[in-house]
Amino acid sequence: MQALTVKISDAELEVMRILWREKQAVSFSDIRAELSDKTGWEKSTIATLLRRLQKKGAISIQEKEIRYYVPNITKEDYITLKKRSLIDKLYDGSAKNFVAALCRSGELTETDIDELKEYFRMGDKDK
Repeated sequence: MQALTVKISDAELEVMRILWREKQAVSFSDIRAELSDKTGWEKSTIATLLRRLQKKGAISIQEKEIRYYVPNITKEDYITLKKRSLIDKLYDGSAKNFVAALCRSGELTETDIDELKEYFRMGDKDK
């Protein structure tokens, strides 16, 4: 997988969401059909986004009878990168301060807080 230094714009993220969801190589025509319907973007705009993502190393092209596009980074790795970046920028690298801010601002419901307490009490069983 690509080293996690890739900066993906909001528009490019729309393309990545398609590639991540499909979990297989996706043709330009399939990407175009979905994005044209969803966003109204023209063929040239979508082609530009794909070129930018390829240049950044976020996707690769598989040449078969037509071009297919595949992600080089996983959705999970991208989320981890963005989460770390947000916490570093806004909360001086403190995840505790981030969670505290969510609690103080009312972003978390009592149910959310109870679930987090249980999560911390039980530990992360997936690791």
